[in-house]
Amino acid sequence: MNQNDLLNVRHATLDEARTDMLSALDKRLKNHSLEAALYNDPHMFRIDMEEVFQKEWLFVGMTSEIPKKGDYFTVEVGQNPVLVLRDADGNINAFHNTCRHRGSIICSEHRGKVANLVCPYHQWTYDLKGKLLFAGTEMNENFDKTQHGLKPAHCKNAGGFIFVCLGETAPNDQFDEFLASLDEYMEPYDVENTKLAAESTMYERANWKLVLENNRECYHCAGSHPELLNTLLEWDDTNDPRAPQDFLDHYTAQAAKWDAEGIPHQHKSFGSSQRNRMVRMPLKKNTKVMTMDGSAACQKMLGRVKNPELGSMRILHLPNSWNHMQSDHFIVFRVLPVSAQESIVTTKWFVHKDAVEGVDYEPEKLRHVWDATNEQDKVLGERNQLGINSIGYQSGPYSETYEFGIINFLEWYANTIKKNLVAR
Repeated sequence: MNQNDLLNVRHATLDEARTDMLSALDKRLKNHSLEAALYNDPHMFRIDMEEVFQKEWLFVGMTSEIPKKGDYFTVEVGQNPVLVLRDADGNINAFHNTCRHRGSIICSEHRGKVANLVCPYHQWTYDLKGKLLFAGTEMNENFDKTQHGLKPAHCKNAGGFIFVCLGETAPNDQFDEFLASLDEYMEPYDVENTKLAAESTMYERANWKLVLENNRECYHCAGSHPELLNTLLEWDDTNDPRAPQDFLDHYTAQAAKWDAEGIPHQHKSFGSSQRNRMVRMPLKKNTKVMTMDGSAACQKMLGRVKNPELGSMRILHLPNSWNHMQSDHFIVFRVLPVSAQESIVTTKWFVHKDAVEGVDYEPEKLRHVWDATNEQDKVLGERNQLGINSIGYQSGPYSETYEFGIINFLEWYANTIKKNLVAR
């Protein structure tokens, strides 16, 4: 069998996998977990990468991570290295981090600062807008530098959040409306005047959908997250059907204080199955932020915030991010798939840019609760994956009251996969 025959076999196998995936998603029970193959099969995983992570908007980082021209960070979306940087005009751009000469990675560090982008292989040089400046004298006289700039990725930012899309065309699905509200809801925090205070990267032996499913419910919280429940009220949002009257009264009292300060808090959702959602939720009474004792994590509050009991503004972006915005710091979470049964979860903590470590905040106090919670969720996710891999696994029912967030997520996932596969 020659190389072309091998490629044809592989493509036939993927085509069969696409057909199988469409069939599985069409037949799935709406309020049940997925078939095992959708959580553990390499072919299904490749389809996830092609139809979700290479076509949909992804959260990658915050604008305050790259505050000055030439500042950059890199991110890996499967086998696609991406470079995000701020240019000389202050704009944020995203490029495929691969040289137009022979494809080498250009920036290999996780973050850094450059005057220009220089490929370390043969020194081809690009400016901060991706324009090719230098390709050496070895190229022939007909070589056109203007045709060999870096390949851009779609990039948008709002409220300090940076999103990229690797597809040829970027979907909308009310995305621009979400960005407009994100600007409004993040305005009090003045993200441009914050800084990265701590970061963790956690490798989890679980499919990316299991990571998201675990995040989308607090059914497991009482049995697994004692640190988190020191401050967190488990209700998902103000529309949570389980929410008791004392919570609703607490919310109403807190909301009056937020209104007096001009702090947005109403639930908003955008796109199919609440793909993008934001809502401000109070924490437990007499607690300020998500620390072990509920006391302040940083002595400098963010932006124009005056009320330390601002609760947590929860921001969801499918397929790969959830976030908690509080009075003196905020936390962002990013999930990126590695393989059918491996994911990387990155957590970042931000504080006021003038806050001094050891004086205004202690990193250990800042991150204690979510370090513990992330580790607990990792164990839960990996156990979930092991059970799904068993020949004894079959899809099970979700609780419509406790796990409606998962139902929404899988509805979005199934519709997105089917939409993109049909459009191929």
